[in-house]
Amino acid sequence: MKLQATLFTPDEEFQHSQQVAGKPISIGKGFEALSFNHEQFDGLMDPLVMLDHYTMTSPTFGAHPHAGMSALSILFEDSQGEFNNRDSLGNNINLLPGDAYWLMAGSGAIHDEKPTKGSHTHGLQIFVNLPQRHKHDAPTSKHVPSRAIPVITGEGYRVRVVFGESNGTQGAASPALPFTALDAYLDAEGVYIHQVSHNQSLLIYAVSGDININIGDEEVQLPEQRAMAIQVGSTGQQLHLNSPDKSHLVILQGAPIKEPFIQQGPFVMSNSNELDQVTADYEAGLLGSIS
Repeated sequence: MKLQATLFTPDEEFQHSQQVAGKPISIGKGFEALSFNHEQFDGLMDPLVMLDHYTMTSPTFGAHPHAGMSALSILFEDSQGEFNNRDSLGNNINLLPGDAYWLMAGSGAIHDEKPTKGSHTHGLQIFVNLPQRHKHDAPTSKHVPSRAIPVITGEGYRVRVVFGESNGTQGAASPALPFTALDAYLDAEGVYIHQVSHNQSLLIYAVSGDININIGDEEVQLPEQRAMAIQVGSTGQQLHLNSPDKSHLVILQGAPIKEPFIQQGPFVMSNSNELDQVTADYEAGLLGSIS
């Protein structure tokens, strides 16, 4: 199915979407997910295309292509065992609990990821769009081990800065455009304040527990396993996060690309001609292979 993006122009402060529930997905006996798509967020999810919150206990998808976008995998710390990640760039890495892996597919790459026998993987799979000028770049990747991820701690909060930056703490740099991914835990009544710079989009997802979100004069409660998109305009904002009980949330942040695109499965291209071309290239074996 082809999905056509909508575009949004932020005002001088911010806009936010409604609270969105994911679509339940179950494949075989080894994969379950809640899936969120950009069409659910009133154009405010840009540069994100989709997000899956999943558990996987057995191989599910096999080797598959990507092009025109980045595929970001974040493993939560409660995963068990190893998650094997292979791609046509020559990588063959067993990800551990808490690790992250960014595949900037660009002009095209083949990817395969699966839990090793007896493992239980819990995490996020995120599609991040690329602007048209970078959709045909050579693919590249970055593995971020959990031990290399800086952690911000304070009274009632613990925040892993997987990519990007929060309040002066710098995590790994994305191999694509600047992007921030925060994996955060709040105790009851714990408060974390994240400074958002101007012209940014955020997706906030309540992995477990309810989240109270305060930005500007708005106060919103985000229930467990719901997501909300926010776009900040020309003035930066402080994002205040707290929880009535223990909670786990993720913040994904980047500058909106503001370009139309078409998504068909693992391909995210600027127009139908590009989509047809990359599909033909894949069918001809031109996107590489996994040895």
